[in-house]
Amino acid sequence: MYSLIFDTTAASCSIVLGQNDKIIADFSREMDFGQSEELIVRLKDMLTANHLKFTDIGAVFVCTGPGSFTGVRASISAAKVFALTSPELIVSGFSAFDAYILDLSPSEISTLNAVIIETRRDDFYVRFYDEHLCPTCEPQALSREEIIAVLKSHGRAVSLIGDGLARFLSQPSGLVLQGIKLCNYLPTSALFKAARQQLVSKKFNFPKPLYLRPADVTMPKNI
Repeated sequence: MYSLIFDTTAASCSIVLGQNDKIIADFSREMDFGQSEELIVRLKDMLTANHLKFTDIGAVFVCTGPGSFTGVRASISAAKVFALTSPELIVSGFSAFDAYILDLSPSEISTLNAVIIETRRDDFYVRFYDEHLCPTCEPQALSREEIIAVLKSHGRAVSLIGDGLARFLSQPSGLVLQGIKLCNYLPTSALFKAARQQLVSKKFNFPKPLYLRPADVTMPKNI
């Protein structure tokens, strides 16, 4: 089965074309704006380059956030359009947290692992996982101090991954770290692993946006 996996929720546009258990092609471009416009063009180019039509695709997977309000909507809207045009298509979503955590190698996995995602505010999006990569809490937005307190209370070495790590670790934390994996955005390898996990387990989740706070709204100024 061919599958398409994509993400526009953060500072990139990323796409993976998979066939069963292998990646056929992938594309990533770091960008702050314009992901929705890039997505459809790159999807079409990827299919054409691999001599495929959209009707050859059996499943579409999309990252549901958290991330920018516009980016999350772009990915999920595209997935929903595909679902409407092809009723037999498998369409499913996964969070950035559940994709990031799968990109830790076995040697990097600790008894407590944290996915830390950039918010571009004073806090971070975070979710904690145990040594089996099962979540121990719901996704949440916490300050740096609150995250450090949770990790220190564990009393053992911890592992961290995510695009928020550069800022999170820019100051001494006092943490004992087993593994660190800094990312500018969600790797295509992680996207594929998250999609593959759902295909193997046959546990699909029709994509719904993961928003951990309301969208920023700026009212127009009176002239």
